[in-house]
Order: sequence, then structure tokens, then C-alpha cells
Amino acid sequence: MSSSFLELNAISRTYTSGGEPLTVLKEVSLVIQSGEFMAIMGASGSGKSTLMNIIGCLDKPSNGTYFIRGVEVARLNGDELAALRRDTFGFIFQRYNLMPDLSAVENAEVPAVYCGMSKTNREKHASDLLQELGLSHRLNHYPSQLSGGQQQRVSIARALMNGGPVILADEPTGAIDSQGGKEVMNILKNLHGQGHTIILVTHDSDIAAYANRIVRITDGRIVADEQHQKEDSGQHEKSVETLKKVKPGVAVLGESLKMAIRSLVHNRMRTALTMLGIIIGVASVVTLMAIGNGAKQDVLERIQAMGTDLLTIERGTRSSQHVSGGTVTSFLPEDLPSIDSVPGVAMAIPETELSSLLRFGNQDMMVTVVGTGEDFPQVHDWPTQSGVFFTAEHVKRYAQVVTLGQTVTKNLFPNGSNPLGQYVLINNAPFMVIGVQSSKGSTSRGDDRDNAAWLPYTTAGARIFGQRFFRHIIVRVKPGADMSVVQAGLHTLLIDRHGKEDFNIRNMADTIATANETQNTLTYLLASIAVISLVVGGIGVMNIMLVSVTERTREIGIRMAIGARRFDVLFQFLTEAVMVCFIGGIAGVVIGISGGLFTSAISGWRVIFTVTPVVISFACAFLTGIIFGYIPARKAAQLDPIEALSRE
Repeated sequence: MSSSFLELNAISRTYTSGGEPLTVLKEVSLVIQSGEFMAIMGASGSGKSTLMNIIGCLDKPSNGTYFIRGVEVARLNGDELAALRRDTFGFIFQRYNLMPDLSAVENAEVPAVYCGMSKTNREKHASDLLQELGLSHRLNHYPSQLSGGQQQRVSIARALMNGGPVILADEPTGAIDSQGGKEVMNILKNLHGQGHTIILVTHDSDIAAYANRIVRITDGRIVADEQHQKEDSGQHEKSVETLKKVKPGVAVLGESLKMAIRSLVHNRMRTALTMLGIIIGVASVVTLMAIGNGAKQDVLERIQAMGTDLLTIERGTRSSQHVSGGTVTSFLPEDLPSIDSVPGVAMAIPETELSSLLRFGNQDMMVTVVGTGEDFPQVHDWPTQSGVFFTAEHVKRYAQVVTLGQTVTKNLFPNGSNPLGQYVLINNAPFMVIGVQSSKGSTSRGDDRDNAAWLPYTTAGARIFGQRFFRHIIVRVKPGADMSVVQAGLHTLLIDRHGKEDFNIRNMADTIATANETQNTLTYLLASIAVISLVVGGIGVMNIMLVSVTERTREIGIRMAIGARRFDVLFQFLTEAVMVCFIGGIAGVVIGISGGLFTSAISGWRVIFTVTPVVISFACAFLTGIIFGYIPARKAAQLDPIEALSRE
């Protein structure tokens, strides 16, 4: 038998109670050989349980040194202490400390999770141990379905799961009847015969009699150390590498996922309420981004319908047009041939609009009267639906002809009557209808472009506007021509003709870019507001997880006692938080898409779903689980094992 397997030198343990120091152990020295069956006896409050907790690396001494196989425990970090608890010690508690949501097999196999054993192997090993302990018919029963003696056998199986050489039993028969107590003690005796070192804490002399060595402790001091038998039955130390480093693997991940799902299902209402903020946040992002994308696309299509290869020359400079635009006379008919001659210009038309009264028979309505050129349909890609658009000849001879928009036609000529050849009055001047334009819809500002009438600019200037100059000129650029080069050419031409810069040129590409940026800003603003819901949901997740840590403090202590490292505990609770946000994120995406489709069906708004907002919102939900779940998980991981075990 090897010597000094466990060695304690002048160990003391002092707690603070009510602000005053309380010394529970006083300079305890003890050497425990491998393969011993030792009982620590003492009355309640004598310090025997504290001594066992120090031996099992659940507690730390205030003074003194403790060696395991010659290694000083004080020099070990948290992971190395967890490795000792996992691989060297097996704990049997007075109150069993089984996890109520796990079956007998699942309770027994938990220590193997933290040493990286595969699920198949640990299930088989746990089943074999339980069968050896007489529980073959209770493998899948939960603790509430087992008697006290049966629960203690499950606790013993758990202690043996990793094959640790030392069994620490704290009042193992204290919560069961005398017959069950005898069965448990016989099991411990058999384990001793198989080579395990048994350290038993009890106040019962009958239970202590099973041991070969009895250490009596009173008021924190060892008062007797009795050797009942000195025999070497040939047992050898259980060969286990106690300080091996186990990396988190599939076993720990699987256990974390399983426990997360169990916890969420067990607290269904609380889980649903916790997810609500995440669901609302993700759904809002998905829906609002889809509505924003749809609105942006509508605006861009309407602008593009006006022509992306158009340049608009307006009267007045950008800074002065809104102030003095009504008094600046910039563009006259004489400018048009010069503009047509600029390289890259396909065609140019003047445009001047004025809201005027249009009458037919006993019906009248306010319409936008547009004085323009014969190339208007080609410049704006706006074909005539019926009849014809006026020609250059009409412009030249000041013809009193008009082409009507769809809205005007439907209001003045209901029931499908033919407007062609009819005369309408515009400001009491008669104009013959020669054509009807196709429908173009509303502008980005909501103005109805079909509520218009088009006249030759010569006729409109003389009969309607009372002026020769134009409000602006629309230039269409030839395919393949560089818009910026054409714009620069027009700028030079007009400076030369006018002698000053009394105009400004707007590029439709710039207009589209500005509209795009504006819509993006609005969309991102909506998304930012929706993200606030995710933050609120994250705070809810954090609060609920903090409550969960408080409720499950004892479970955390049990897991640490049987070998879980701080990282394992942190990972488990972080997994639960991420799981809440993961499920909430999926539900939010589904509800967001459904909400967008429903909104579109009810309001007629255009919605466009893209992958990016869905991925971003889901990723934000996932990150919310990590960020807001970390604090509660860290709190759980920082718990002291012995304090956690003492919680009710």
C-alpha cells in the first residue's frame, strides 16, 4: 500500500458569522492511506463535514497545507480542482442531491459528461452500475419515483461513474430507514473490497463500526484516531490521472443543449414571456425592412419611369430658384436648337406647367396644363394610348389641340365615350382632343400624373400662360453618351448664350441616388427603432436567467461537486440564454414575414423581403443571447461549490 495518499497538515478553517470570525477546524493534521475505510465521527457542529469538504476539494482551508499524491492543493487552479473532484473523488450526500428532472440513468451519468465520455458509453456504464446496485427495474425512473434507499444507490452509482479511487460519504444513511442504511453500508464495504478508499462522515457509532479506522473530532480538533484493523487485502490504488485537462466537447455541448431544452420546457410560460421581446424585435426588423424596401423600390421605379438618362435644366441657380424663380427669364424657344446641337443630346423639350380649369359640357375639373414639345412621348417613354400626340407642325402653327391624361378622360368622358375629336375649354379657349396618353400613375409626392393635359408650347404660351419663356427644359441623352460630359457641354453653352449662370442642371441619376439615400435612411431608422425591442428583449433574457441561476444554485453546486468546471457551468447557462434567443429569433422571422405579407394584403403596400435583414436580425437575436446571457452565466460559474450546495 502506498503511503500518504491524502495528507493534511495543521488545517484550520475560519468563517465569518455575524461579522465575527468562527473557527470550525483547528490545526487538524491527518494522513490517509490509499485503500483505507475511514470514518470521521463527531457531533453536529464538530467540523466533520467541513473536514470532508476540504478533503474533497469543495472547500479551501484558511490555514495549513493539503496534499493529494504529493501535490499541494493550494497550488491548483479552478480547472485542476474540478479535475480532482471529477476523477479522484466520488461524493455521496446525505440528501442524495439528485437532479429532479433527470432519470436514474441520467443522474448517474452526469460526471461522465464532464470527462468527455461519449453518450453511448456513459449510458451503458451508468446502466451497468445501477444494475449492479439492484436498480435494474428503476433505470428510467425519476427521483420522485424512487425511495430514499433507491435514491442513495443512484447517488452511489454517480460517485462511481468516473472510477474515482476515493468515495466521500457524508451521513449516507441519515435520510433512509435502518434496512436501507444497512444495504448502503454493505455496498460501501464491497466497494472498499474492490480497492476504493472510503471516507465516511457519521455521528452513528454503528455506522462507524463498518470502518477500519475511526477519527473522532470534537470542537474542530481531532481527539482520537483509532485503528480497528490493520490489514492489507491487496487492494491497489485506483489508477486515474487526476489532473488531466479535458476540453469541452460533444458531451458537454450535448448535456448543455439537453438541459437547456428541459429548462425551457419545464418553465414554458416564463420562457414564452422571455422570448416575447426577442420575437417582437426580430419580427419588427423583418417587417419594417420589407416595407421600407418596398417603398424604396416604388419611389425608384417612379423616378426611373421619368427616365434615367434625362437632364433637367431649370431657371435660376439652386440657391435662388425658390426665391426669384418666378422672375428669372432664362429659356426661350431660341435656346432649343442650340441645345439640340450639343454632342450627346438626343432630343430636348421645354416644359411649363400651370393648374387650370378644364371644362367639357357641364363638367369641369382642375388639371395640370403642360406646354411642351412634340417629342414629349419619346423623352419620357410615355406612349399615347389612343389618337396621336401633337406634331412639330402643330407647334409651328400654334394649333389649339390637346392630348389628355387618363384621369381627365375618365372624369370628363365617363362610360367609355370617345373623347377624340371633341372640344374642351381650357381657360375658356377651345381645344380639340387629338389623343389620350397611357396611364403613368402618381409621382413620389403622391401627385396624379394622369390628371394632366398637354398642349404645344407655342399655343400654351400664347393662350394659357401669357409668356414665351419656359419653366424648364428636359434633355434626353443619347444611349452610351456620358451624362456628366453632356451636362458640362450644356452648362458651357448656356453660359455663353446667357452671359451668366441663371440656371441649374439636375441629373436624374443624382436624383435617384438622393432618393435612394433618403429611403435607406428612413428604412434604417425604422430598423433601429425595431432593434430597441431586441435590446429590451435581451434585458428580459438577462433578468430571467438571473432568476434561473438563483433557483438552480443547488444544482450548480451538485454539478461542481461531481466535476463540472466553471467553464462548463458558464457554457450550460449561456446555452440556455442563446437557446431562448435562437428559438425567439426563428419565431420572429416567421412572424415578421407573415406580418409583412398580411400588411401588404390589407393595405396594398409593396413589401420586398431580402435575405440580409433576416440574417442580420437573426444574428442580432443570437448575439443578444450571448451578450445578455453572459452575466447570469458568469454569476453561476463564479459560485462557490460549498455555498451553492448549502442553498435550499
